[in-house]
Amino acid sequence: MIRKWLLGLAALLVLGVGFALWLIHNARAMPVVRRAEVILPYPAGAAQRPVTVALLTDTHLSGPDNSPQRMARIVAQINALQPDLILLGGDYIGDDKGAAIYDARASIAPFAALRAPMGVVAVLGNHDSRSKKNRRALSASDWQAAFHAVGITLLQDGAVRRGPLAIGGLKDIYTRKPAIDGTLAAMARIGGAPVILSHGPDVFPRLPDTPSLTLVGHTHCGQVAFPFAGIVYVPSKYGTRYACGRYREGERQMIVAAGVGTSGLPFRMLAPPDIWFLTIRPAARK
Repeated sequence: MIRKWLLGLAALLVLGVGFALWLIHNARAMPVVRRAEVILPYPAGAAQRPVTVALLTDTHLSGPDNSPQRMARIVAQINALQPDLILLGGDYIGDDKGAAIYDARASIAPFAALRAPMGVVAVLGNHDSRSKKNRRALSASDWQAAFHAVGITLLQDGAVRRGPLAIGGLKDIYTRKPAIDGTLAAMARIGGAPVILSHGPDVFPRLPDTPSLTLVGHTHCGQVAFPFAGIVYVPSKYGTRYACGRYREGERQMIVAAGVGTSGLPFRMLAPPDIWFLTIRPAARK
């Protein structure tokens, strides 16, 4: 009787370890490339041609699921798509998950190899916000210098023009108070089809109902979703309302990426890592 009980316990232990290893394997998988087409109003005088954009979020560089070697493969994967523009959605610093951890500059070092004719533009996430509990993060000015050193434009409530697009980058809404109105005003001044880059989806309901595209991550698409139940939790004040994928409310649109790293436990289930490859086309002129 005792032997049968011990054998059963050993079998359960083996199944549990195997299941955990499978979850880590899912987290370490190469990202799925998701594609979408978006129509936006181009400004007068802009070339009426499509612009391709790659969106990469939530790299969370830390082991056992992510590493500089895996990030080099992901960077090569993005470069092979030959996007016109690359956007980075924040959360570059990883958690301490019992394996390798990296400082802030090492966390963004792989991005130096990204290549796009219109460049690379980034914002910060909640894991990148310096606080008493997060000493590995940098100050705002040090982040600017670190991104500049790898050839990337970091926006913290600012706007830049890239081809026909006006890119507005917001501070992280979960740890800071982003200047949404000021950023939208800066976008309007430089002109262009409006693209808002933010770390998480909680900014979306606060945007005006005008034609725009908002690109975010943060949710990890639940990171662990369940059969039948689906995504049951994401770290958002709106619950699972904006958990994953593409959304449209009135004239404004949003894409929520799953990202490529993990937070907390290095597990993924039914929520694979992803990169979005977008083709933005001009709206027909009236």
